[in-house]
Amino acid sequence: MTVKIGVIGCGAIGLEHIKRITNTLSGGKIVAVNDINENNAKKIIADLHLDAKFYADGHELIRSADVDAVLVTCWGPAHKEFVLEAVKQKKYVFCEKPLATTADDCLEIVEEEMKQKKHLVQVGFMRRFDEGYVALKKTIDEGQIGAPLILHAAHRNPAVDEKYTTDMAINDTMIHEIDVLHWLLDDEYISAQVIYPRKTGNASSHLADPQIVLVETKKGIRIDVEIFVNCKYGYDIKCEVVGEDGIAYLPEPATVQTRQKAALNRPILMDWKQRFIKAYDYEIQAFINNINKGQKLDGPTSWDGYAAALTADVCVQAQQNPGKILPIKMKDRPDFYK
Repeated sequence: MTVKIGVIGCGAIGLEHIKRITNTLSGGKIVAVNDINENNAKKIIADLHLDAKFYADGHELIRSADVDAVLVTCWGPAHKEFVLEAVKQKKYVFCEKPLATTADDCLEIVEEEMKQKKHLVQVGFMRRFDEGYVALKKTIDEGQIGAPLILHAAHRNPAVDEKYTTDMAINDTMIHEIDVLHWLLDDEYISAQVIYPRKTGNASSHLADPQIVLVETKKGIRIDVEIFVNCKYGYDIKCEVVGEDGIAYLPEPATVQTRQKAALNRPILMDWKQRFIKAYDYEIQAFINNINKGQKLDGPTSWDGYAAALTADVCVQAQQNPGKILPIKMKDRPDFYK
């Protein structure tokens, strides 16, 4: 069986997913595309020699009998309407983060999905499919370091442009840690606090950089996340879990180490696409495989999208109240998502 896929949004990430489904992955085929820029979408169809139809209306694409599943990769504020439409049509939908721009909108999707009594939504938090995070979770789950007590994380980018604002450090950058860390620890967040250290001279005048976000979980685990988006030296993701009996580290990406000119050198990646390219492949392949096999989707759920949105909202409020500890009041997870 081949899953016939429609894509809503043919920008950077949408184009990358179209290419991987067409050229790299198996079991799926792009049969429909929609984008606000009609010429760009039609050019992609021509350039990639796709046997696909252009739809001027994303809702029409979703309702098409030719489409089995939908990829929502358009502008974030438009995610909710297309995901909701797909769920109402009982079609599988993969939605890049965010699931929706507010926690309440995410809950609306959650409620509609539960009405359908079927898991139809997967959210694009790709780190759960990264080999390093998977190995780290296995180490924790097997009790190799005992009960987790503390977690130290860092998300560093070499540079960002002038359009990057302080709140984007949460909504665009740390949002990946927000999702992957509660999955890693099998725990939920209960409070957040933001602290601003000395500002780097490499940041724009309107941007607070770096930032430190302190989070507490229900089990009492303390998490600190350093967000530093103008670190200059590279794209660097760190995660260290301190347990009762030992410490576990997120593996470094595989690179060639050299000894040359009286120096020991190991390259550092400069691009997030290079760092997580396999994880992007794995998450979409898992989405296709589960549909083909008639199995429950095993990626991040609508509920995970809600949890991330709510936590991000509180973290942004904490940015506006430096040093103040703010509660994260999440609804109880429904049995449907347990």
